[in-house]
Amino acid sequence: MIRRVAWFVFVGCAAAAVHLVMVKLLVSQLAWPPLVANVGGWLLAFCVSFAGHWHLTFPRSGAPLVRAATRFFAISATGFSINEAMYAVLLRVLGDEWYLVVLFFVLLAVAVITYLLSSRWAFRGTGTL
Repeated sequence: MIRRVAWFVFVGCAAAAVHLVMVKLLVSQLAWPPLVANVGGWLLAFCVSFAGHWHLTFPRSGAPLVRAATRFFAISATGFSINEAMYAVLLRVLGDEWYLVVLFFVLLAVAVITYLLSSRWAFRGTGTL
């Protein structure tokens, strides 16, 4: 359990870093609005996150790849919906100049839910749907 949580944190930090860097690049280099750039950051981070969790966090779960990917995508998309809503509200209150700081805290807030759903549903080796 401790090892799984450690890998989850490691993979999550790597995915969050990719997410943040992608958003930074899209905003600073392409002048995308932060909320739009957040979508691009999430899509790239999803790939990093799933690959990392499949190979490192839950390598011997017994879950079929397609089922795990589909479930993890559902979890990630739900988390991203929460992320984007929180991000929009906080950007409106604090302003776009705080977009990276706000995104960092939003990503942390969604991480716990993602771990619980991933470990208990997406990468679960037995059971149905």
